[in-house]
Amino acid sequence: MTLPELWAELPEPFASALDRERPWLLLAAALDEALAALPSQRIAVALDPRVHLSGDRIEIGAGTRIAPGATIEGPVRIGRDCEIRPGAYLRGSVWLGDGCLVGTNVEVKRAIFLDRAKAPHLAYVGDSVLGRGVNLGAGTILSNFRHDGAEISIPAGEGALATGLRKLGALLGDEVATGCNSVLNPGTIVGARTRLYTGVQLRSGIWPADAIVKLRQELEIVSAR
Repeated sequence: MTLPELWAELPEPFASALDRERPWLLLAAALDEALAALPSQRIAVALDPRVHLSGDRIEIGAGTRIAPGATIEGPVRIGRDCEIRPGAYLRGSVWLGDGCLVGTNVEVKRAIFLDRAKAPHLAYVGDSVLGRGVNLGAGTILSNFRHDGAEISIPAGEGALATGLRKLGALLGDEVATGCNSVLNPGTIVGARTRLYTGVQLRSGIWPADAIVKLRQELEIVSAR
């Protein structure tokens, strides 16, 4: 099955490592190698003493603002002009491009944010790639682990794509937008510029580019008297 359009452009070292038939592998050796190449610590901004840093290989670019109460564990690369809000938790193995936003009480673990990707409010981003300009609505969960701990496979047509990974969240193409309280199951691929309605629970699989995923509900109103 042909995967939908995802990312118009990737920075190095990810561009040369991309396997277009298995784009989830960017979260394996490619991410590890990118983070291993970071200096032990290179921080281009003054940090409030209430920002908690731990671990090795932490890079923070010029113009980035990190609020008191944020926790950042290396290895992590935060680009220029990013915003990390109070209570954000970057758990390590995180690569943020320029102009990215990690909001209040958002947890990010083993993830790639391309330029201007945003997770502003109460989200979980695990083992995922967010394309340029992605915006996660408040409460969006990118789930990354099956209850049975089995390898994550991605339904594709009448078969499934084996990933070789026990943890894999979502691969979101450029400018994807999720509605508030969306939940994406492990192994979800969403094509560029697609939008999800509020409250959508997206099953694992491959979803097209340039689409709107709608949620329809039937509401019953009864008298309270």
